[in-house]
Amino acid sequence: MTSSEKLAFIRIGRRAAPLTPDSLPPPNTRRWVARHKATVVAAVRANVISLDEACERYDLTVEEFRSWERLIDEHGVRGLRTTRLGDIRKSNAANGANLNVDSDHKT
Repeated sequence: MTSSEKLAFIRIGRRAAPLTPDSLPPPNTRRWVARHKATVVAAVRANVISLDEACERYDLTVEEFRSWERLIDEHGVRGLRTTRLGDIRKSNAANGANLNVDSDHKT
């Protein structure tokens, strides 16, 4: 790494770790826990990996990735937990909002 390059860090919970291509979830990830989703979103936002590369690597649609971003922005990493999606949908429905999160997508 040159002196002009900056290393990105991600903090999920109490731990901070460098964000590098090697720290990303493996390409064959099938169990998408909130930490994995948040790591991929942080990597795209920090330009560690491009959106196109992330979608191809993890077999995601752009819409699915954007839904993860929206959930993080609106509810934090906890919003990515699949058990929370029902609560978030109910809350938003009561407020007249729609997250457009499709339960048929990989979570």
